[in-house]
Amino acid sequence: MRWLLLAVLVAVLGLALGVQRGWLELPPRWDPRTPLEVRAPPDWLSGWRLWRLRRDPALCAQVLASSQLDYVSQPDSRLDSDCPLRNVVRVRAGHAAFSASFLATCPLAVSYALFEHHDLQPLAREILGQSVVRVEHFGSFACRRIGGSQRWSRHASADALDVGAFRLADGRSVNVAGHWRSEGTEARFLRAVRDAACQHFQAVLGPEYDTAHQDHFHLEVGGFGVCR
Repeated sequence: MRWLLLAVLVAVLGLALGVQRGWLELPPRWDPRTPLEVRAPPDWLSGWRLWRLRRDPALCAQVLASSQLDYVSQPDSRLDSDCPLRNVVRVRAGHAAFSASFLATCPLAVSYALFEHHDLQPLAREILGQSVVRVEHFGSFACRRIGGSQRWSRHASADALDVGAFRLADGRSVNVAGHWRSEGTEARFLRAVRDAACQHFQAVLGPEYDTAHQDHFHLEVGGFGVCR
């Protein structure tokens, strides 16, 4: 078994070195150096490509430009402010409109674009028979600490968005506060949305997490893996 693991490790390292040095040619889809494509189906390299965006603002900007989002880049804030913002955009709309525009770091905007394109809208059509036309949210950037602690919230860096409801094409509203604990297609849709969001965001907090999240989903990037 040890020899087998060693052989696998050597093979992986050899492959990585070959790709890095240009000795091997991989199809773009399987080349880890290929930038993320928001509209391409997620695969086993998507997580790695998302991770790269947090460390490469120029690459993140390139990926976001190919998404369905309507956004405007924002200037960096002053370093001496309590909550300095870096690599931030103002998101105005996606496939669905928003209750208001919001500030988001580029990686958060990319994660939302992936989530909406590959999961939110397909799940709405599959479960509810129609698209989401408006996303109701409670905001993103807020220069504050996590309640009862000295730790800064992910909202303080515009790395998190709180979503409370989804307006459908027929005018109905599916909201976390009213439908999460109900029965029927609305609750099934919300639970499917929560589970799908966990594939694109590093933390997804909802009613199962604590009382502070009884009426919304907290979607964040850059944190630890939590999906509740």
